[in-house]
Amino acid sequence: MNSASQMNKIIKKKIYIIRGKKVLLDTDLAELYEVETKALKQAVRRNLKRFPEDFMFPLTNQELRDWRSQIVTSNPSAKKV
Repeated sequence: MNSASQMNKIIKKKIYIIRGKKVLLDTDLAELYEVETKALKQAVRRNLKRFPEDFMFPLTNQELRDWRSQIVTSNPSAKKV
């Protein structure tokens, strides 16, 4: 099991800035909770009232391109997505 400081480092590496906010991608959040992404999304949709309105949002094509460039910039050895 990871220590709290190791888990914090893992989470920090998965945080991106999108629309000026710190966000985690659904795939990364599902991985942290050890569930499939599809199951995470279903749980959120079934319980929308429990989450803030901006908890989940789709990326525009431009945001997706910008996010991909963040990955490459922050990790020069990363392969293109």
